[in-house]
Amino acid sequence: CVNSISFKRSSKWKWFVFFCFSWLNPLLQLGQKHRLEKGDMYSVLPEDRSETLGEELQRCWNEEVKKASKELWKPQLSRVLIKCYGKSYALAGLFEFFLEAIKVIQPLLLGKIILFFENYHPDDQRSLCMAYVYAAAMSISTFGLTILQHLYYYHVQRTGMRIRVAMCHMIYRKALGLSTESIGRTTTGQIVNLLSNDVNHFDEITLRLHYLWAGPLQAMVIIVFLWYEIGPSCLAGVATIAVMMPIQTWFGKLFGIFRSKTAVLTDSRIRIMNEVVSGIRIIKMYVWEKWFSALVTEVRKKEISRILKSSYLRGLNMASFFASSKLIIFVTFTVYTLLGNTMTASQVFVTMSLYGTIKVTLTLFFPLAIEKLSETVVSIRRIKNFLLLEEIERKNIMLPLAEKGGNSIEIEKLTCYWDKSLDAPSLQNVSITAKSHQLLTVIGPVGAGKSSLLSAILGELPRDTGTLKVKGQLTYASQQPWVFPGTIRSNILFGRELNPKKYEQVLRACALKKDLEMFPDGDLTLIGDRGATLSGGQKARVNLARAVYEDADIYLLDDPLSAVDAEVGKHLFDKCICGLLKNKCRILVTHQLRHLREVDQILVLKEGQIMVQGSYSELQSSDLDMVSLLRRDEEQEQLSPFADPEKLSLQSRWTNDSHSSHYVLGSFLVLQVEAIQTIAEETRAEGNVSSHIYFTYFTAGCSLLVLMVIVFLSILAEVMSIMLYYLVEYPAVNQIPNYFFNIVLLCLLLGLTAAAVVFGFARSLVIFHGLVRSAQTLHNSMFSAVLHTPVSFFDVNPIGRILNRFSKDVSQMDSVLPITFVDFYQLFLQNVGVIAVAASVIPLILIPVVPLLLIFLYLRSLYLRTSRDIKRLESTTRSPVLSHLSSSLNGLSTIRASRSEEKLKKDFDAHQDLHSEAWFLFLMTSRWFALRLDSICSIFITLTAFGLILLRDGLVAGEVGLVLTYAVTLMGNFQWTVRQSAEVENMMTSVERVVEYTELKNEGPWETQQHPPSDWLSQGMITFDRVNFFYDTDGPPVLKEISATFHAKEKVGIVGRTGAWKSSLVSAIFRLAEPQGKIYIDGVVTSEIGLHDLRQKMSIIPQDPVLFTDSVRKNLDPFNQHTDEDLWKALEEVQLKSVVEELPGKLEAVLAESGSNFSVGQRQLVCLARAILRKNRILIIDEATANVDPRTDELIQKTIRDKFKECTVITIAHRLNTIIDSDRIFVLESGTIQEFDHPFTLLQNKEGALYRMVQQMGQAESASLLESARQVS
Repeated sequence: CVNSISFKRSSKWKWFVFFCFSWLNPLLQLGQKHRLEKGDMYSVLPEDRSETLGEELQRCWNEEVKKASKELWKPQLSRVLIKCYGKSYALAGLFEFFLEAIKVIQPLLLGKIILFFENYHPDDQRSLCMAYVYAAAMSISTFGLTILQHLYYYHVQRTGMRIRVAMCHMIYRKALGLSTESIGRTTTGQIVNLLSNDVNHFDEITLRLHYLWAGPLQAMVIIVFLWYEIGPSCLAGVATIAVMMPIQTWFGKLFGIFRSKTAVLTDSRIRIMNEVVSGIRIIKMYVWEKWFSALVTEVRKKEISRILKSSYLRGLNMASFFASSKLIIFVTFTVYTLLGNTMTASQVFVTMSLYGTIKVTLTLFFPLAIEKLSETVVSIRRIKNFLLLEEIERKNIMLPLAEKGGNSIEIEKLTCYWDKSLDAPSLQNVSITAKSHQLLTVIGPVGAGKSSLLSAILGELPRDTGTLKVKGQLTYASQQPWVFPGTIRSNILFGRELNPKKYEQVLRACALKKDLEMFPDGDLTLIGDRGATLSGGQKARVNLARAVYEDADIYLLDDPLSAVDAEVGKHLFDKCICGLLKNKCRILVTHQLRHLREVDQILVLKEGQIMVQGSYSELQSSDLDMVSLLRRDEEQEQLSPFADPEKLSLQSRWTNDSHSSHYVLGSFLVLQVEAIQTIAEETRAEGNVSSHIYFTYFTAGCSLLVLMVIVFLSILAEVMSIMLYYLVEYPAVNQIPNYFFNIVLLCLLLGLTAAAVVFGFARSLVIFHGLVRSAQTLHNSMFSAVLHTPVSFFDVNPIGRILNRFSKDVSQMDSVLPITFVDFYQLFLQNVGVIAVAASVIPLILIPVVPLLLIFLYLRSLYLRTSRDIKRLESTTRSPVLSHLSSSLNGLSTIRASRSEEKLKKDFDAHQDLHSEAWFLFLMTSRWFALRLDSICSIFITLTAFGLILLRDGLVAGEVGLVLTYAVTLMGNFQWTVRQSAEVENMMTSVERVVEYTELKNEGPWETQQHPPSDWLSQGMITFDRVNFFYDTDGPPVLKEISATFHAKEKVGIVGRTGAWKSSLVSAIFRLAEPQGKIYIDGVVTSEIGLHDLRQKMSIIPQDPVLFTDSVRKNLDPFNQHTDEDLWKALEEVQLKSVVEELPGKLEAVLAESGSNFSVGQRQLVCLARAILRKNRILIIDEATANVDPRTDELIQKTIRDKFKECTVITIAHRLNTIIDSDRIFVLESGTIQEFDHPFTLLQNKEGALYRMVQQMGQAESASLLESARQVS
């Protein structure tokens, strides 16, 4: 296996590396034997590491910002980039200067050799010696051109990579430090777009930027030589270029305008994609796929319209490059002849060569430089605006032990605003003191400001007035549990050293010990993206364990007890909060009022103000009705038939510690319940990009008929070019004087020139249009396939992996691939034309072309086997960078509270370095290939030059000129065409990755020909007939032979031990995976109707309160099926009307990303309002009010009883009290029915499963539950 030593050695043997890239040979040999893997790549050089580059650029940026604030001008990111990379990039400019100088000198040397043949005399030995000198100079200049070109590309490409890597480091670092207000002004989509698309312009601009000065300088020198060669006639050709340059410069500026508009739309599209992937389960169960599809299609349509305009400009630019040579030659030679001059062979070929040089520089590279500069300026401005966003203030720093004098939090008359544009402050005139060893509990209704208080202490919520003093190190357990992809152990340790004794204590205190024993890999079990392999309760306890394991002084715990049942909640309170943490300062936000007797201090908040605070006894003597609150809480255990929004995923669990068994129920929203999944490696294709991918790509945007029209246009344009070149070169080769005086011929030349230009432009525009339409079609097909794929796909694929295909790969198809393909296609046709003209004049020229072509194709095959693998690796190593960013943004407050930013930055840098390894190797293998092609071309030109002189007898000047000109032109174009063909194949890997997603496995059809009757589901009866349910077709069934009936309007509770697969029952009803057997709903077999027909007739109040970045109206009613009156009524019934009325815009107020401007409890109430609006006969509820206060809970439960009394209600309970008053209780055990009857009947059976569960709740609770069941019966 190739190791990193080979690459590191390159830093010692620089000249050897620069000249031949021989250090890549072992890698290329390895690529011939097997598919390359990450371990085969060479380590990145120390000076190219993400941390090194990022910190250096960050330091320069900080200095710029500091200086700008002093001198009162805006900081400029471009100035910082020049300061950091200007010198090294200027050095590359020297290579560029010598490169362009050689390109000017070569045509003059060519002219001298042709002149020798024009004036050839066998006895003139001095002229012969000079001819050999010119041939030697031609040879040296050709080799010099090869060496300098690769030195130049090595430097500028490496510089571009270093800028991009440093910029990514800065963007990620900034994202970790964004203030809450700044987070509201940006989106995950925008940050992903900055990292995946905007920064890539630095790789492109460094290649072209030097042409902005080299182009005009070279043009001036060439004009002088042209004047010397053909006199004032050269001005005609120069004038043609001069006319084209401003047009192309204007095109370049338009690119910048279109780029800025496209970037905003791309941000929006990726933001929507991020929300779709994050909330896919809710979208499927709510049947909202079509709405999101319409949203994405609309944004994509606007994005494509901008991209098409840019592509048309690119097409015109490229067509003008190929057309310019025809125009210049026609205008110059016509003017020269009409002025009475006679063209010699040397004049024809020197002029054509000089014009060829100036044409490439001024009509291709110069406009390309302007285009890339315009795009890069837009990206720099976008990145600069992001870097200038306000950061969170870091005032609460841990004090040294000697200075602490006891850990404490002191707040006096604190007032804070999340948004000052709203009148009401989030916290108003709050004064509290929490000392070491104290437990302060914060309670209050939904939206009271409980979480805001913790955010203020953390420094997340900006302080308006008042004082806030924190003495000691803070740690924080968030209300919405945050886990990141990795092992359970790594999530708890979070970068800290493993202390086995302490770690064991934390696991026991957080009731995780027995959970881990059930996992095959214990605490080394991998957690999927968004914690897909854990239940809601497990995620909450892992989240708590992370905070507890940290050796902090002050613990801020935001409602950690809502995700677990009462008994586990008691265990966490006793063993963890009041046990392991008893000597610490603790602030606990909770709705579990039964623990209030045991706390030191209670704080009651309402609307951001302190209603009352003090000890339990002090509150009892206050006006607050604590007695009724506690009585209700003790009797009802604050139980509710709704879900906790934090608890995304898994299934019911029995969690045991050393003393007792605890009953924990989780969510049903993840398909792979106990089948613990690992994060699979991203798939990579092998071998050549298949013809199927090419066919799919080219036919996606246009029909076969249009493709035939494109080929016809191309051939026609090339035939015109061939005839034009033939007519121009024929007289020079055959030494026909006054050839251009023929008026008929001039008219023919004019007609051919016009036709070649028109057909060339048409060809470019049609091809660009077709390829961009292909990108649009493939994107839409990919998005449609992602929406149609089962939810299990999202559990095993991290969000960054999916977004990578919608951002970077789609961007490649939109912009980079079309221009590369058009370049290759036009060059290929041009080469065919050049060979055809040369062969018609001198047929023997074909002899060396065939072996050269074979050598080139062999090298291409050798190169492609390795580079294709590296390109695929580059794509897959980019995904973890985006996944890491997305995961970090989700857990920002936890990361900052635990001061783990540095650890996360190091992880990000490690992901970047892995990507840099693949990217740099891709660049260098490309250099390896190009160097060998150019070296072969240089040898061929050398042999040709000396061979013509050696075989000088019998050769005429015209033939020599043609052979030499074509040797230089053809070799340059030939090798570039071969390289571009390889680049097209490498870029087709992006198409390959997109096409792979268009062919994802589909869930059942949304709609079928067999629609249910129009009055279907008017009753709500559900019958299971021998239902078996599988997650893996090769695995055992998780539900076995389920046969049961839920009667119309019946209230059914579902409970069961760990491994009961209760969530699978709901998955089977919703067909989130296809069940075996039959499920009848009101007599209709669910598997025989479309998924949308089925799902839209059922309502679900899920655990995860998913809100989207759109108006309140669209979040409630995306299809506009309800009146404003209905919406307001629903909001009123869930106690949200007053909240929405205070929003600017009310129902039209746009929610922040993920609904973050609502509290978690408020988000859950929005989900309840959705269920009320749908008015379906079947309602499935998961404990949805764990994050609301008891009084609101009581009101909501009353609403549920009133609004859904005519419905069949299925409740997956988190606590037994929630379902004890159901009509019947369905007890599952290991996927089979254990019991199914009235709760009181089941409790009479002392051997029954439900009876055993109730007894585990303790004597008082079991008696209360039995009484509740008796009353229902």
